[in-house]
Amino acid sequence: MLQSHQQIAKNSLLLKSIPEALQEKILAKATPVEMKRGATIFLQGEVSKAIYIVLDGWVKLYRITPNGAEAVVGTFTKGNSFGEAVAFRKDTYPVSAETATDCTVLRVDAANMLATISEDPTVAIAILSATFAHLHSLVSQIEALQARTGAQRVAEFLVELCGEDQMGRQSVVLPYDKVLIAGRLGMKPESLSRAFGKLKTCGVRIKQNLADIEDMQALRDFIEEDPASSWHTA
Repeated sequence: MLQSHQQIAKNSLLLKSIPEALQEKILAKATPVEMKRGATIFLQGEVSKAIYIVLDGWVKLYRITPNGAEAVVGTFTKGNSFGEAVAFRKDTYPVSAETATDCTVLRVDAANMLATISEDPTVAIAILSATFAHLHSLVSQIEALQARTGAQRVAEFLVELCGEDQMGRQSVVLPYDKVLIAGRLGMKPESLSRAFGKLKTCGVRIKQNLADIEDMQALRDFIEEDPASSWHTA
């Protein structure tokens, strides 16, 4: 494993609170896997045997709805982990995982992680922390779908890509295709295009896969606006 990949894994939410000796032990038995865009990591209904940490690129989790449509449940990038909750119960995956870009993922065998819990309970705490983070993310997504406009959800997505602490003018590369971005934000592709258009008033310009943001604080202020304010004004 590359030294840079080791450091990404050690700083992931799953491993960063574990003592270094146990980190080394877990990583020694983990397997980095390079995958092309569109490759299947696991399928909905498969018995879960591993946890994954993204070392490079983007991964999407999705479900197929009864009418055959794809519903994107989450997207994960460098340093993010997924599959913790079901892996330790030897349950089936409730979603499918696919690479959204060329990427490298680290496969951590669930049985090895369970064995290390007996050595140090901080491993169990780390697993719980990662699972809670996923739950918190899902709650935030539901809240955004219900309380924010499409343009606000896109704005929040851009802020997350840039980093919460970034200020002033910023440029960021959109990490995957716009159809997937729309699915991740609970929108149709045409709605995403309209949302990008509305963000021009906030100083956001989209050129192919590059977003140029004139003022990060103005974008954050737009996210926090009450969508009902325009009705009150009218």
